[in-house]
Amino acid sequence: MTHVRITNDLRETVIAIAQDAAAAIMQVYAAGFDVILKDDDSPVTAADLAANQCIVDGLSRLTPDLPILSEESPLVDWETRRHWGAYWLVDPLDGTREFIKRNGEFSVNIALVYQGAPTFGVVLAPVTGLAWHAMRGEQAYRRQGLHDTVLRTRVPAQAPLRVAASRSHRSPRTQALLQRMGDIETVAQGSSLKFCRIAEGGLDVYPRLGPTSEWDTAAGQCVLHAAGGVVLSAATGKPFRYNRRESLLNGDFIALGDGRLPWRTWMTDAEEER
Repeated sequence: MTHVRITNDLRETVIAIAQDAAAAIMQVYAAGFDVILKDDDSPVTAADLAANQCIVDGLSRLTPDLPILSEESPLVDWETRRHWGAYWLVDPLDGTREFIKRNGEFSVNIALVYQGAPTFGVVLAPVTGLAWHAMRGEQAYRRQGLHDTVLRTRVPAQAPLRVAASRSHRSPRTQALLQRMGDIETVAQGSSLKFCRIAEGGLDVYPRLGPTSEWDTAAGQCVLHAAGGVVLSAATGKPFRYNRRESLLNGDFIALGDGRLPWRTWMTDAEEER
């Protein structure tokens, strides 16, 4: 199968799957957990694995013909992936470091990617139960309980710019970039919740200098784009595309609520500092 029709039933089922994964995460969160380091030195816990099982099982039942690419499942080789027209891209627990710190700033990310672009995305915060969801070409929403609120980014963005700064990944290059941005207010925020905060107008900019993986950004990108913002590659100035090469690592990028901001100046200087 190369495509899947995004119906209201499919959207609600995927949100329910994300909620099930969140419940599994919170069970581990409450009970305590051990931390294991993977081969790349990134941490993993029983919550990551339990959430992954919920999501993979749920999506496999929902769309048995669509492949699933998840951070916590065995990696699919490029020769297989390169032929995918549509697939699910999943981070069952984005922000494992935030989970370990117990600050609540972690999320469940599920995206449907078609021909390299996220066409549907769900980001769910297990601690609050809030869910952000969007279909490409339609509006973005924040769900609280049974109520959906339409999201729009803050346009025009005005000083002081409210800039998302990762709690766990703030490098010297990022610090220098923040200084070049002028009159700003930095807000510490973990995981894909940064994209969601920009989508709802609470933040304006999220610069990321350093590696992320494709499952870290796809769902949040879908939500932010539908709310009027952009996620742009620093190298190309274009929105991220997915499953276009063997590596699953993203390059430097910037997420903006207002695409007219002078982001190239900020990021070009950052490239020169390499």
